[in-house]
Amino acid sequence: MPKKPGLKDIAAAAGVAVSTVSHVLNGTASISEEVRARVMEAARELGYLARRQARASIASLSKVLLAVPESAMPSNDVNLVSWTILSALTRDAEERGIRITPFPIGPDTPVTAVAEAARKAGAEGIILFNDDREPLLKAIAESGIPAVLINGEDPYMHLDSVTPGNRFAAQMAVRQLLALGHRRILHLTWNGRKTVRRRLDGFRDAMAEAGRPDEDALVLMAASFTPDDGEAAMAAWLAQHPDLAGVTAVFCSADNLAFGAMKAIKARGLTIPGDLSVVGFDGVALGELHDPPLATVSVPMEQFGRAALGLIEQRSLGGDRVRAAHRLELGCNLIERASLARVRR
Repeated sequence: MPKKPGLKDIAAAAGVAVSTVSHVLNGTASISEEVRARVMEAARELGYLARRQARASIASLSKVLLAVPESAMPSNDVNLVSWTILSALTRDAEERGIRITPFPIGPDTPVTAVAEAARKAGAEGIILFNDDREPLLKAIAESGIPAVLINGEDPYMHLDSVTPGNRFAAQMAVRQLLALGHRRILHLTWNGRKTVRRRLDGFRDAMAEAGRPDEDALVLMAASFTPDDGEAAMAAWLAQHPDLAGVTAVFCSADNLAFGAMKAIKARGLTIPGDLSVVGFDGVALGELHDPPLATVSVPMEQFGRAALGLIEQRSLGGDRVRAAHRLELGCNLIERASLARVRR
C-alpha cells in the first residue's frame, strides 16, 4: 500500500520548512502569498488536500472578493438584513484568517468586472451578495473562480448558492395564520428579486392547500421594501377598505414592510392583533422592540457567511474536477409574538 503523503513530503516538494507547511494548512500564521501558493500546489499534487478535505480541517482560503450592490450596502437602519449577514460573514472570515476584499457593484458596472477585480486582488474565491442577475452569474461562472451567491436565486445553477428557504418558510407562516382561524389574509410585498417572489409563492401555496378561494389570498404591492413604502401602501389599502373587507391578518414579505404596516394600522385607530394580526419575514432585532412585538419568520442570517465560505473551500479544494453547483437552503422558523393572535369570534 503506498504511503500517504504527510507534511514532510509537502515541505520537500515546496522547498519550505515543515512548520511553514503547518502554518499554511492550518491558517495559524501570516505567510506570504508566493510561499502559500507553493505549499498549496504541492499539497494538491500529492493528494493531501483531498484527504484533509474530508476531515474539514484545512484553511484553504486566504482572500475572498465580496461583491455587493451599492443599494444593498448596510448604510442605515433600512438595511438591517444586509448589515446582519455581512457583519457575520466578516466575523467568520476573520476567525478563519481569511481576508475580505469588498467590491461595490453599481448600476453601470460591467458583468465581467467582478471576476476581473477578483483576479487583480489575488482572491481565491468570490462571494456575490444580493445580486442574482443571470448575465452576472454566468460571467462569474465562466471565470472559473470558485464563487457563491448569498441571498439570491440562481435558477440555471451557474454558481453555488446559500439562501433561506423562502417559499417553504412563507408557507409555514401562513399555515399558522390559518390554524389560528384567519381565513382572509392580505400579503404585503413588493416587486423585488426572485427571493421575494418565492415568499409570495409560499403564501399562495398555503392558501391553496387550505382550499381558500383566490379572493381570500389578497396581494398588496408596495413601491419598495422600506417601512415608509409599507406604511403608504397599507394606509392606502385601509382608506379603500374601511371595513377591512373581511381581512383579519397581514403577512408581510419583510419586517421593514411590517413595521410600516403596523404604523398605518395604528394610525387608522385599529388595534394589533385585535383587529389585524401582523407577521413579518426576516427576524431583524428591531421587531422585538416594536409595540406590540412583531411576530416574524426568523432567517438564520448569521449562518450565511460560514456556509458560503465552506462551499468556496470545497470547490477550490476540488481543483479541476467537475462538480455540480450546490444550492443550500437554510431552514427558518416562526417566532410568535404579540402581533399575532387567534381570530376573535
